[in-house]
Amino acid sequence: MKDLLVMKFGGTSMGSAERIRVAAEISAEQHQKQPVVVVVSAMSKITDLLLDSLRKAEAGDEAELQANLETLQRRHFETCRELLPLAHQEAAMEGVRNLIAEFQRIAGGILMLGERPPRSVDEAVAVGERLSALLLAAYLNSEGVPAEAVNGAEVIVTDPVFGNATPLMEPTREKARNRLVPLLERRVLPVVTGFNGATMDGRPTTLGRGGSDFSASILAAVLQARELWIWTDVDGIMTADPRLAPDAKVLEEVTYAEAAELAYNGAKVLHPRTLAPLIEHKIPVWSKNSFNLSAPGTKIVPKLEKPAGGARAVTSMANVVLVSMEPASPELNGAKVMARALEALAEARAEVLAFTSSSYRQSFCFLIRKDEATAAVARLEEDFALELAYGYLKPIEVNENVGLLAIVGEGMRGALGLAGRIFTAISRANINIIAIAQGSSELTISIVIRKEDLERAVRAVHQECRLEERSGRS
Repeated sequence: MKDLLVMKFGGTSMGSAERIRVAAEISAEQHQKQPVVVVVSAMSKITDLLLDSLRKAEAGDEAELQANLETLQRRHFETCRELLPLAHQEAAMEGVRNLIAEFQRIAGGILMLGERPPRSVDEAVAVGERLSALLLAAYLNSEGVPAEAVNGAEVIVTDPVFGNATPLMEPTREKARNRLVPLLERRVLPVVTGFNGATMDGRPTTLGRGGSDFSASILAAVLQARELWIWTDVDGIMTADPRLAPDAKVLEEVTYAEAAELAYNGAKVLHPRTLAPLIEHKIPVWSKNSFNLSAPGTKIVPKLEKPAGGARAVTSMANVVLVSMEPASPELNGAKVMARALEALAEARAEVLAFTSSSYRQSFCFLIRKDEATAAVARLEEDFALELAYGYLKPIEVNENVGLLAIVGEGMRGALGLAGRIFTAISRANINIIAIAQGSSELTISIVIRKEDLERAVRAVHQECRLEERSGRS
C-alpha cells in the first residue's frame, strides 16, 4: 500500500492511561495523513508479571499466582477507568476479563502439570500485548477514530522455535496483506500486538524478549511501508548512555549496520533483529521519544550521505559471562574443539557476543549473556564429558565479574591509530583489558573488562573519541 507508515509503541509508551492517550493522539494524527499500522508492546512490567505468574504456577504456589492475577486485572481495570469514557468502559473491561481468563486457563494447566511447556508459555505471555492493543483500539474508537485490535498470531507466521521464533516472510506477507489491507482500505487503523506470531498450523509463538520491534519491522517489510517509526522513552540513539557519559548526544543518523551493532552490544535502542527484514527494501527507521515529541529523533538508513570518520558511539553490557576453554593435551585439536564448542552454543541457543583465541595454546574464550550461561555451560560439559573426564580438556572456566565495552562506527574502517587511542584511554583510567575482539568489517571493537570498570571505560572512550562532536547536530 502506497505511503504506508508503521509505528511501534514500546512498553513505557503504553505504560499508563496517560501514555496510551499520547500514543493514540500520535496515531490519529498520522492516520489523517496516510495509511498507518500500529504495533504495540505490553504495558511496562506486565510481561515480567506474566512470566513470574507462570513460574509461580510451575512451583505450585497457587496463592502467589492468584495475587499476580489480581494485580494484572486491577492495573488494566484502573487504566480502563482512567482512559475511557464511561460508555466505553464496560465493553473494554469485559475484553480484559476474557483475556485474563485465557491466561488463567493456561496458568492453571501449568499449575496442574508442575512444568511450563514452551508452547504454553508463548501463548500465555502474548496476553500482555493483546491487552494493550485492546485498550489502545478502544480509546481510538471512543475518540471517533475507527480502529481494530489485531492479534499478531493472525498475521505473522513463524517457525516452531518457541520463545525465540523466526518469521517466515512469504506466508507472513500473504497473511498480513489479507488481514490488514482490507482494514486500511476501509480507513480502519489496525492495532497489532507485537512480540507474537504463530506457526503455519496455528501454534502460538513469540519472537523473543523485546520482539515487538521485530514484529513492526516484519510488517513494515511485508507491506512495503514507506517508513517505520519506533516510539520509546529516549530522544533517539545516543553516542553513549547519558547516565554514564553526561555529555552524550543524540545521533542525527546512523546506518542499519551501526544501529544493529549497538543493539546487539547492549544499547537499548531496538531489538537486535529489528533491521534485518528492512534491508531489502531499504525502509528507513526513526527512533523517537513519545515523552518528548519535539525531539527530532534518530534516522536509521542504509548508508550515510556524508560518512563520518572514526567511532560513532560506545555502549556497554554488564549481564554477561566470559567462558574459557583450553585443551590440556596436544592430542586434542584446538580448531575442532572450537568448532564443537560453537555448535554446542548454537544448540543451547546462546549468542556469542565476542570470541577470541590463542594460536599457540589453542585456548579460547567467548562472551555470552548471563541468562544463557547455565544452559550453555551445561551443554558444553555434556558434549565434552569424555575430554573433561580424562583430562584432555582443562575444566571450563566461567568468569561472571566481566562486562562488555563496544565501540561502534562504520568510519572506523582503516582509521589509523584509533584502536591505539582507545586502548590508551582505557589504560589511563587504570582499567585492565581481559579480552579484545574485532570483526573483519572493522565496524565494532569489542573489549572485555571487569564489570566494575564499565562506567569509567565508557566515559574514557567517549571523551577520547570526542563522540559528542560526531552526533551530526550542533
